[in-house]
Amino acid sequence: MILGLRTAIYPVNDLAKAKDWYSQVLEMRPHFDQPFYVGFQVGGFELGLLPQGESSTTGSQPLWGVADITNAFQRLLELGAESLEPVTDVGEGIKVAAVKDPFGNRFGIIQNPDFNLKEVR
Repeated sequence: MILGLRTAIYPVNDLAKAKDWYSQVLEMRPHFDQPFYVGFQVGGFELGLLPQGESSTTGSQPLWGVADITNAFQRLLELGAESLEPVTDVGEGIKVAAVKDPFGNRFGIIQNPDFNLKEVR
């Protein structure tokens, strides 16, 4: 049985630079830091960095929750990301956006007023 999202892994070609960039984006240091994998705990889920991978904006597209998508999107751009999808209201108060991180991966964000943290397992 699928219990829900646990980890989103991003392949990177420079683990040290990616670790620094994501530390800034997430405003935290990794909880797991090894030469073969770096992991951050983000709201009960894990964002992982896998070295020697091939970055891409296609493929799996997880969306990371934010409280204020306009400010979060702007901050990502200020930290060196490139806009892929501007902030878009998709209806019912839900807004999404995506950037390309400095390593070539798609990093999606979502502001969803219907997200219920109590349902996370």
